[in-house]
Amino acid sequence: MSALPPVLKKPKAEEREEGLGGEVSENGTAENISRSEQEEALVALIEHRTKEVEHLRKRIDYYKSQLDQAESRLEDSKSKLARIRIHDSVTSSKNSRGDGIKDVKVERRSISPIQIIEDSTKKQPQSRPQLVIPAMNPKISSPMKMVAPFTNDSSSQVQARKPKMSVLNPSNSDTKLKEDKYHKTPSEQEATHVQDKGTKRKFEQKEHKELIRLIRSCASPCTIHCQTGCLISSQHKRKLRSLVLCPTNDQLFVTSALDGVVNLWQVQARGSSASLLSSTDSISPKQRRWPEDIAWHPEGSSLFSAYSADSGDSQVSVLNLNKKKGEARVRFLDAKPHVKGIINNIVFMPWDNVCFVTGGSDHAVMLWTEKEENSWKSKALHKSLHSSAVMGVAGMHHKQIVLSTGADKRIIGFDLSTERVDYRHQIDSKCMSILPNPCDFNLFMVQTGTPERQLRLFDIRLRQTEIHAFGWKQESSESQSALINQAWSPDGLYITSGSADPVIHIFDIRYNAHKPSQSVKAHQKRVFKAVWHHSFPLLISISSDLNVGLHKIL
Repeated sequence: MSALPPVLKKPKAEEREEGLGGEVSENGTAENISRSEQEEALVALIEHRTKEVEHLRKRIDYYKSQLDQAESRLEDSKSKLARIRIHDSVTSSKNSRGDGIKDVKVERRSISPIQIIEDSTKKQPQSRPQLVIPAMNPKISSPMKMVAPFTNDSSSQVQARKPKMSVLNPSNSDTKLKEDKYHKTPSEQEATHVQDKGTKRKFEQKEHKELIRLIRSCASPCTIHCQTGCLISSQHKRKLRSLVLCPTNDQLFVTSALDGVVNLWQVQARGSSASLLSSTDSISPKQRRWPEDIAWHPEGSSLFSAYSADSGDSQVSVLNLNKKKGEARVRFLDAKPHVKGIINNIVFMPWDNVCFVTGGSDHAVMLWTEKEENSWKSKALHKSLHSSAVMGVAGMHHKQIVLSTGADKRIIGFDLSTERVDYRHQIDSKCMSILPNPCDFNLFMVQTGTPERQLRLFDIRLRQTEIHAFGWKQESSESQSALINQAWSPDGLYITSGSADPVIHIFDIRYNAHKPSQSVKAHQKRVFKAVWHHSFPLLISISSDLNVGLHKIL
């Protein structure tokens, strides 16, 4: 910034006049005006530099917290590496004393709806069959031109998947693979193969982090810099309903809408764009209803959708991403435990034994467990603990407790080990959803219908206690919609929420206030949901403007 102009000296003529006792000349008036302008300029400069200092202090606090988290992750990785090396050395020493059997290192992989095409010069046996991404159905949506896909290295080859290709057999020769390649049509070659990058996350045991003590600890929020503007047509014909990230692959997510179609997407170039991989008609067979809610199987191999219990319609469907030849893409489960109304929520529990829970308008909470492959058994956890529709369900990480919230203003925690209620609380407003914190296993959030206090934080260890409440003002509507949803950031410190307005509200739980720490203009119409990507600095959102938003965090 250029230096301020110096204070003007009085001309000698002025000094002589003043020395003679004359009145103030016009030059003296000009000097006073000049000083006044300089004073105003300095005041403005001080305000600017004060704001600059405050901004830099916030950035320092933010990067300090990021540094602490990075150091913690580094130490955790070092300790894991040390344990593995110790284990390997012990194992190798035992084998050296044995019959000379060599150690074979087997890479553990989870099922993922992505098929890895190995280079033709490499033939590696696979421990389990690879999954095939469902091909796009031209009857559902028109073909969409895809952008250049993101690859990890220049040698990665991006090719198309044939619409009717079956699962690749590891014994197939390279010649068959090449023949498959050359017989593909140009439109089929727009589909992409990407390497399964997210499988590692599934096998990492989550660790509890104490975050409750940080709630309301800061007088000012730690804001994030979000770059908006990348909107992609959702390819849906009616309003969107669900947005879910794949738990095992960082590049995949799905959307669903009132048209009954489930779209599978692939994130490109670390969030610069996204490509539509497939569209699947998931309408229920009798009532022709769309999926009310969708949950991704923990192994990433299939999608489970919840519908309605009216008129004996199917209540849960499974969209198989590893469909074999002759099998239907979408299969409806035989069990129909809910007796009436919409099934509002379906969620897989964060436990070792794979199971999911549904909550319905019939006041019931149902637990579904897998009896055998492709066969699920339902069991009622409770049917009368809620006096109105169950709007949200969730599972606690450290205990086998199923949380449920309802339009009756109740929050219920049901312990599966004792088969009784472990937590019970009633608030002053109807509850519409519930979300446990991903890092602090005692913390959970409930969405309510109270304006400016829509979101409430609770500690499951404290009975009848609300830790914090915050929310937002709505300009376009006063009513609170259950279609508006929230999501925790991976570090558990932020919550994003949709709104009846075209903005994404972001809340810092450390901020000692009842308003958003910031609001980001993201769409043209109401925002239903905005989720944080697991690995990329990215927010993904859906809106009633029929677009999918990709918003980079800088």
